[in-house]
Amino acid sequence: MTTGKPDAELAAWAIGALGPGGELVDTRGLRDGGSPWLLRVRSGDVERTGVLRLGATDDDGTRTEATALKAAFQGGLAVPRVLAVRLQPDPPLLLIEAVDGASAIPSERSTPRLRALGAAAARIHRTTPLLGLPRRTRSIAGVDFDALRRASPPQPLLQQGEAIAARGPATGAADGFVHGDLWQGNTLWQGDDLLAIIDWDCAGVGPAGVDLGSLRCDAALTFGIEATDDVLDGWQEEAGHPAADVDYWDVVAALATPPDLGWFVDTIRSQGRPDLTRDLLLERRDGFLRRALERLA
Repeated sequence: MTTGKPDAELAAWAIGALGPGGELVDTRGLRDGGSPWLLRVRSGDVERTGVLRLGATDDDGTRTEATALKAAFQGGLAVPRVLAVRLQPDPPLLLIEAVDGASAIPSERSTPRLRALGAAAARIHRTTPLLGLPRRTRSIAGVDFDALRRASPPQPLLQQGEAIAARGPATGAADGFVHGDLWQGNTLWQGDDLLAIIDWDCAGVGPAGVDLGSLRCDAALTFGIEATDDVLDGWQEEAGHPAADVDYWDVVAALATPPDLGWFVDTIRSQGRPDLTRDLLLERRDGFLRRALERLA
């Protein structure tokens, strides 16, 4: 994680894209004081804002995110517009438009909000992705959750989930566009109105269950297992047909978490939910996984 302000070279690149010849009048780190940064540039009497994201050296996430955002924007999805992208030299940079809205997770379950998330996942999947995106079979593809489980004390419930996940889904649903890390923290809201879906560096092509399962797992963690039905209802109403292999993709989503939930706990707390303790989140994650396994059995 990069903290502090962008250095002079990065700032100059962003200024050139936002307002050539202008000056940087404000910088605010959006994640622990660092990247991504909200920048405000003044050029004459005109002020423009953008969000500058610093990619990791030797990582293809910036290319993936830029490609996915362009596809999503062309498809009419609620996403920020790409203003500029630099893949070389390192570090890669992505500049997108700033969107008002909050990503904080409410403390009380909102059925309209969760249904809107499910509907958004269905719209993403039917959008035509651009060429060059990787295939995805689970969320957060850049993290080796299998290795994390091997390095941790065995948990029989997770082992049962692994055995089921290894079999693959029962039906061969068609691939489509997927966000690849779809949860409430990667969305911007005004009340129950979804303004934008952000952080597309894990995007790709894959089954709809990748995003649907991720959202259902997130709903279970933050509001309890009953909230998962709101997500599914929104998805199916938007898609116009039943979702395939829901329980299987719930298993896959539960396995795309650290065995002890690791950094997920702090990440969820940073989105306005300090009431969710590690013990409660583990109880909910395991309950979500257990129910899916029981249904599949």
